[in-house]
Amino acid sequence: MKKKVAGFVIRSEEIAMDIYSLWIETELAKDAKPGQFVGVFTNDKSAILPRPISICEVSDDKTALRLVYRVVGKGTKEFSHLHAGRRLQLLGVLGNGFPVEEAQGKHAVLMGGGIGVPPIVELAKVLSGKGGEEAPIAKQVTAVIGYRDAGTFLLEELQQYAKVVIATDDGSLGTKGTVIDALNANDISPDLIYSCGPMPMLRGIKNWAEAKNIPAYISLEERMACGVGACLGCVCKTKNVDHHSHVNNARICTDGPVFDSREVEI
Repeated sequence: MKKKVAGFVIRSEEIAMDIYSLWIETELAKDAKPGQFVGVFTNDKSAILPRPISICEVSDDKTALRLVYRVVGKGTKEFSHLHAGRRLQLLGVLGNGFPVEEAQGKHAVLMGGGIGVPPIVELAKVLSGKGGEEAPIAKQVTAVIGYRDAGTFLLEELQQYAKVVIATDDGSLGTKGTVIDALNANDISPDLIYSCGPMPMLRGIKNWAEAKNIPAYISLEERMACGVGACLGCVCKTKNVDHHSHVNNARICTDGPVFDSREVEI
């Protein structure tokens, strides 16, 4: 059940150009799951709704969350100036996360691109059994990550939990091209896929997975605006009829952000 709570900044730092890491002490950490997100309120009194930001990591003692975000507007610009000890208002935990139980005993391939990389970190940690779980869930965890160039971020964290394969747009690191190019070039054979990133990447993964009859769970968080289902700016078309509206639509922030790729049209 979502609730509005106070949080306190532990640490804030820029980890790549316009990409910031923010650790927050909050009670929401104890219930957070990979693929979920929180709403962070700004000081702007005219902005009623919080900014939705995905959860990158949960501390091992479940007392803190790590959010990694790109500065793209007034709200995130404000967050980039936060300092240790600062009090924040948070709304959470929001959304439906990745179904980690589906990876039991399987080779799970995690695919992230750009600012879709952060949610993959906590997912890799949980699947590998290195996030306080009793045993690994997945038999093998591979992360295929796409960047624009050699300016990577969160790479060291991912390498703790998964075998990492990199794709870059300009070929300066790893395979030149998309994450699908890297998947093929490295002869990676997943039992199932979890992914988060820009829509063209997710569309390519959906098509690749369906052609090979491999389950794929995709996070459509790029489309979210308010994060609480109020603005209807993140509606996507689904194969199933919504029992409230009686149309083939779903709100990404409340029905997702993670969907079985076979159930959505993107």
